[in-house]
Amino acid sequence: MSQFSPRVLSGMQPTGNLHLGNYLGAMLNWIKMQSTHETLYCVVDLHAITVWQEPKELRKAIRDVTAAYIACGLDPKRSIIFNQSRVHEHAELAWVFNCVARLGWLNRMTQFKEKAGKDKEKASVGLYVYPNLMAADILIYRATAVPVGEDQKQHLELTRDIAQKFNIDFADEIREQGFGDAYFPLTEPIITGPATRVMSLRDGTKKMSKSDPSDLSRINLTDSADDIARKIRKAKTDADGLPSEVKGLEARPEAENLVGIYAALAGSSVDGVLREFGGGQFSSFKNALADVAVAKLSPITEEMNRLLADSAYIENVLADGAARAGAIAAPIMHDVKKIVGLI
Repeated sequence: MSQFSPRVLSGMQPTGNLHLGNYLGAMLNWIKMQSTHETLYCVVDLHAITVWQEPKELRKAIRDVTAAYIACGLDPKRSIIFNQSRVHEHAELAWVFNCVARLGWLNRMTQFKEKAGKDKEKASVGLYVYPNLMAADILIYRATAVPVGEDQKQHLELTRDIAQKFNIDFADEIREQGFGDAYFPLTEPIITGPATRVMSLRDGTKKMSKSDPSDLSRINLTDSADDIARKIRKAKTDADGLPSEVKGLEARPEAENLVGIYAALAGSSVDGVLREFGGGQFSSFKNALADVAVAKLSPITEEMNRLLADSAYIENVLADGAARAGAIAAPIMHDVKKIVGLI
């Protein structure tokens, strides 16, 4: 039996609007986990500043993402909802992990290469050590599981490497102080759901992203019903109609993406969607998809707008969440300081 209780930590950056990919790929699973785990969901604002953010826009975005969390179904009473920078132990543990992680490990991180681009010498040091802060986000709560997308699996593997090296490097101290054979758990990834990877509406080979220059590539959680319907009707498809079987979606990324989105929004399966719409044209299917998307997402948009109009409520959620998160993080950071020899 594990010495660690089932605890989940995850978060999203307050950069740009949250979109359908965030909702289907992550938040639906986050909502379900509230019934099975102790859950902490943070707005990772320290990660956001690894690249330049306009301060006024960042403050607004932190509140926007918090409102989106709650509007989508995260309950501040069942989950701990907070912004990362309010719990200083994240940054403290990140420094310890900067001293545990190896340079070679960070050199293998593909996301830094992608985000830094051709001129990596001009990238911030924060962007380079971002994975160590991500490890600290998880391990400051000794989280046993993290719901992640495919693009974050490498960072979670690094988190496991850091936890394992810490446990080995300080094994004697960990045992002497009565923590057993390991202080940090080897956190497991959770990748579930029918649409864990939602793709761009303009290019089915690329992930739906906040950073895509075309707003038509994504459905934002702040979009109006008219915008949602318009974007779906303009979504890229191929010349063929919908197949009747799953194998007919092979090598048809745009068709596969739209069918997957419908299945996830309707609580159906890809097989079920194709049984209903297979053999038909995309025009009628897109109309049905637009109706489902509007029915599912419009209430979220309305609730977000209501919450954002009550700034005191958002502030109270974040303050309360930070206090509850800090109550977990503080004793863990205290233990870490003792283990590594700090007084």
